Amino acid sequence: MAGHSKWANIQHRKGRQDAKRGQVFTRLIKEITVAAKMGGGDVNMNPRLRLAIDKGLAANMPKDNIQRAVDRGTGNLEGVDYAETRYEGYGLNGAAIMVDCLTDNKVRTVADVRHAFAKYGGNMGTDGCVSFQFKHCGYLIFAPGTNEDALMEAALEAGADDVVTNDDGSIEVITPPYEYVGIKDTLEAAGFKAEMGEVTMKPLAETEIVGDDVAKMQKLLDALESLDDVQEVYTTAVMDEE
Repeated sequence: MAGHSKWANIQHRKGRQDAKRGQVFTRLIKEITVAAKMGGGDVNMNPRLRLAIDKGLAANMPKDNIQRAVDRGTGNLEGVDYAETRYEGYGLNGAAIMVDCLTDNKVRTVADVRHAFAKYGGNMGTDGCVSFQFKHCGYLIFAPGTNEDALMEAALEAGADDVVTNDDGSIEVITPPYEYVGIKDTLEAAGFKAEMGEVTMKPLAETEIVGDDVAKMQKLLDALESLDDVQEVYTTAVMDEE
């Protein structure tokens, strides 16, 4: 993958995420509820819940909404019982796609996901067919021009797993998934503010999509992301916008 595309692709993806803010609260409430159900309502004992709440606060979600979601998860309030499920498949050029869902009706969800794959040129696969191509981790990316040596020293001292400098000058910091928030805060305190960051399933390798396939692949990803039960869509695809 040409290094010059890395930063452009990150900016493009960030713009698309910003345009979908209307879906964010619903998905975060589901995640907070499930995290509290799985690990309890104490953020000091439940790193998944802490991460979900931090994401909610970063998205300006009212604290009352967050607390109600926690209370539903711990059983203090009645609520829908969501189940976690993951679907895997392939898009254009064999690009791997992983779809994480929270649902109260698995029959409906699998039908919706399978339909989206089939309608937009993808192919839904079996459990485990592509998950080995991703790593669960925290991910921070810093703009070209960031002091590489200083950032690397600060990141590794804070507990990051790796620091990668791309051909275009952007720098990626990879963290353990549930230490992401602490490392991000430490780096910000040291003067390093990431352009984008998240806990994600990071591709171990990328699949370049070019030409007419870019629009086709984007339609497939958009169709999957628009489904009500879908929380996250991960892919090895990198689209060349040029």
